[in-house]
Amino acid sequence: MSLTSTLKLNNGTEIPQVGLGVYKAEPGDEVYHAVKSALELGYRHIDTASLYGNEEGVGQAIKDSNVPREDIFVTTKVWNDEQGFDETKAAFKRSLERLQMDYVDLYLVHWPVPGKFTETYKALEEIYRDGKAKAIGVSNFEPHHLEELLKVAEIKPVANQVELHPQLQQKAVRDFCEKHDIKVEAWAPLGKARYFDHPVLQELAAKHNKKPSQIIVRWQYQSGIITIPKSVHKERQQENVDIFDFELTSEDMDKMASMDENKRIGPHPDEFDYDV
Repeated sequence: MSLTSTLKLNNGTEIPQVGLGVYKAEPGDEVYHAVKSALELGYRHIDTASLYGNEEGVGQAIKDSNVPREDIFVTTKVWNDEQGFDETKAAFKRSLERLQMDYVDLYLVHWPVPGKFTETYKALEEIYRDGKAKAIGVSNFEPHHLEELLKVAEIKPVANQVELHPQLQQKAVRDFCEKHDIKVEAWAPLGKARYFDHPVLQELAAKHNKKPSQIIVRWQYQSGIITIPKSVHKERQQENVDIFDFELTSEDMDKMASMDENKRIGPHPDEFDYDV
């Protein structure tokens, strides 16, 4: 078990289960050095998006690293104002240019824009057939969005990236995705460090001589969730993923389950302001 440990997606592609998210990493030097240091530490999965405005720095850091491109799993996403069939194809082309890549490993529909996401996904299917994305999927989709998509999709999404952390465990989404062989990815996996002082996290951190962040990432890892904790600091990047030398017991996992409050940090997909 290590940062190269993978899960198999429903199209046979392997995805490293733990990666680096770069949301809100500043374009230019900050994201460049964040990705560079993560790759030096052994990370092999980088998650960005056109919205983040930092694809150029991600691509340059990967190019300047000593790691072969084929050994790195790169995800990017199409933003809401780029959705629709033709618009998505154009947006994807721009993402590839910014990343300085011939392909991405995973391309996601960032949010289920009402009236558009099925057309957007059709563009992703064409991108996939053209070999420009090794896998395609969605983000922030509720079960009812997935049901609508699965009625028309010719290629099943491999993943659904959603807000997921101990206080928002997304049981309904996870159950639906498991039933349909769609892997679940967590964004804001550490709950933005807002409740590291929670008694359960404090208890398990003391028991295993670990930090609350490490308990959370280990819980997600053992739950079969793909997780992408974000940090631009090398020591924190190392700390977040120092999870392979201990294991949570079934009792520990039950305690983690008890933390669920259905408490969101970000908006609910059905209440998101898609006009902004």
